Parts: sequence; structure tokens; C-alpha cells
Amino acid sequence: MISREPEYVRAVKHRISIAREQYKFSCAHMTVFADGTKERLHGHNYTIAVEIGVDRVDLQAMIPFAPLKKHLAELCAAWKEHVLLATKNPFFELVRDEDEIEFRLCGERYVMPRQDALLLPIDNISVEALALHVAELLEQRIGQLDAAHAETLAVTVAESPGQGSTCELALR
Repeated sequence: MISREPEYVRAVKHRISIAREQYKFSCAHMTVFADGTKERLHGHNYTIAVEIGVDRVDLQAMIPFAPLKKHLAELCAAWKEHVLLATKNPFFELVRDEDEIEFRLCGERYVMPRQDALLLPIDNISVEALALHVAELLEQRIGQLDAAHAETLAVTVAESPGQGSTCELALR
């Protein structure tokens, strides 16, 4: 009787990254805190980086970057030079949404031209909430690609070099 050692299978994981300088946007925001206080209106030059974790990289498993890069560029262009407002924030109240937008945030009243404001369906304008929102938007795009072998999606939103948040979603 010949004894055989169990065959060793090496686990290999890859992370595909898209983190180019052009995936950035400048905008204004006010982060709200749980006690109902907030930061003053101010701006950042945000950057977005994406990583997709895959379990194979053979020819048949290639994920096309072009649709993801196109979506990132469109998102950055849409958010650029706006005041970002979180519509699901309990301290946000939309008073009027016409040619001007009027809202209250933490009890303070704001009025501005409508084209300057961007309403996002999130609960805060923080790097953490923005990273999750971008990840969920990209998750829908990845679902449209032939990428069944993609395991994770990580999105990093940075508000300045060295300061940001990464959200990682399991894709399967």
C-alpha cells in the first residue's frame, strides 16, 4: 500500500486597482455629528480609488476596465463643483426645491441656486458614507460585466492625501 500526501493547492488572490489622478472632484459639504452639530460649509479635493479582488486572472476572466473608468469619470464630473447634501440625514430638512433650493441642516437655514446643490441618498457627507455610496453604485456596474469571479470591491474616497475611508463589499 502506497501512502500519498494530500496534494497542496496554493490559494492565489489578485486585486485589480484603478487609482488614477483624473478620478477626483472638488466640492463643498458639511459633515453632521450624532449630537446634531455640524462642521461649517467647506470644501475638499476628493479622490476615488477602486480595487476589485478576483480569484483568477486568466484570459477568459479578464475584467474590462473601460466601463468602470467611464463610470468613475462620469461620477466625478457629476459631483464636481457642487455642494453635496445628504437627504437621509435626520437633521436635514428640504424646505423648497425649485430654481433655488432651500434647506435646513442642524437648525440652520440655507438658500442657494439649485444647480449648485447635489442631493445624495445617504445619511451624511463624510468620506465613510461617500465610499459606501460609490461602492454601491460601482457594484451595480460590475454586476453588468462578465465578472462572476470578482469576490470583493473596495472603494477609497480620500478628502486629502492620507485622509480618507475605504469601504469593501463582498460581491458573492
